[in-house]
Amino acid sequence: MSDSPAPQAAEPATQIVDARTKRNLSVLVAAQALLGSQVAMIFVIGGLAGQMLAPNPCLVTLPISLIVFGSMTTAPWLSPLMQRQGRQTGFFIGAIAGLVGSAIAVMGLIQGSFLLFLLGSYFTGIYVSAQGFYRFAATDTAPEFFKPKAISYVLAGGLVSAILGPQLVKVTTDLTAIPFVGTYFAAMALNIIGMGLFFFLDIPKPDGTAHSPSSGRSYLALLHDPKIAVPIICATVSYGLMNLVMTSTPLAVVGCGFGTGSAADVVSGHVLAMFAPSFFTGHLIARFGAEKIVATGLVILAIGSGVALMGVELVNFFAALILLGLGWNFGFIGATAMLAKGHGPEDQGRVQGLNDMLVFGGVTLASLASGGLMNCSGSSPEAGWSAVNMAMAPFLMLAFGALLWMRLRPENLDQD
Repeated sequence: MSDSPAPQAAEPATQIVDARTKRNLSVLVAAQALLGSQVAMIFVIGGLAGQMLAPNPCLVTLPISLIVFGSMTTAPWLSPLMQRQGRQTGFFIGAIAGLVGSAIAVMGLIQGSFLLFLLGSYFTGIYVSAQGFYRFAATDTAPEFFKPKAISYVLAGGLVSAILGPQLVKVTTDLTAIPFVGTYFAAMALNIIGMGLFFFLDIPKPDGTAHSPSSGRSYLALLHDPKIAVPIICATVSYGLMNLVMTSTPLAVVGCGFGTGSAADVVSGHVLAMFAPSFFTGHLIARFGAEKIVATGLVILAIGSGVALMGVELVNFFAALILLGLGWNFGFIGATAMLAKGHGPEDQGRVQGLNDMLVFGGVTLASLASGGLMNCSGSSPEAGWSAVNMAMAPFLMLAFGALLWMRLRPENLDQD
């Protein structure tokens, strides 16, 4: 995959992308597409399977929360491990965990055990954490000018997962006597096949101890740096609110009288909107700056919330979830690009691990809140859906405030 647009006047012709970067980018795009399909699948059925197994209706989205919690608790040790042992090792660990998690989920469904199903969800979360580092790995061998585009192209691989995952749900949901068992078998197959991709990855291990995790700033010092704190806040809000709404979407769609197939179609449209803009998001960041793209994403998230509150017809679900996906794309990719510029190589492992720990910590809380708001805050699915979408407002204000605070700092004003 190459940087297709012709170089602009501001970009010298010497800015080229070497063969190794293209090879790594192709592998990571393929991994995002194939292995990432299991995430779309499990997010469609996780709450519905939880509805079958959970002892309390307020806990039906707990399997999704355990996935995100698994990702949150994995990031702090997986990122430094990859800095010591290389990206390939970390990505193999993730795929193996995804395989194990789906196998345990199958056992939980067969035995009717909610606790076992939750354990499988936690292992799936380890895979999700590893997948989150695909975007960072794309920048490891990329030249500086190409890094925002590399991040975007990797996330664009989610277009395939957006189509493949929900379609596999439709095909596999009722393949077995126990619903969703076939879907988890399909997820196991994706992990087994996808592992082979990482043999083609060519990202060198860090040299010696020059950039070891112990050579950079402390976590506290990193969080005091606005160039790190503000991107983390914006990424957490963008990802957390996306998850808050998406986790409840299948429950809301089915609860409002539509079928599981309709829920899968809505989620498919949402995931397409999450990743389709990635083909040009990097170009927009390069032209307008990451901060403006993040702000645009937050505005789109707010508009999506408004559309969801206007009604519970299928068209409202589609429109709101498409806007939700687009807002996530701008907000999350923009924040990732901001973060990539905010630290040196000596802080890389610690910053990336801290970022994903905090982002997925926020997403964990969002997914937990999603089930409570959807099922336990109103007398009907319509009331629960409204509560989910109204809960977005204070967090959008927090992210806008963080961007404004960084923009109004004296050193930034001096550059105007």
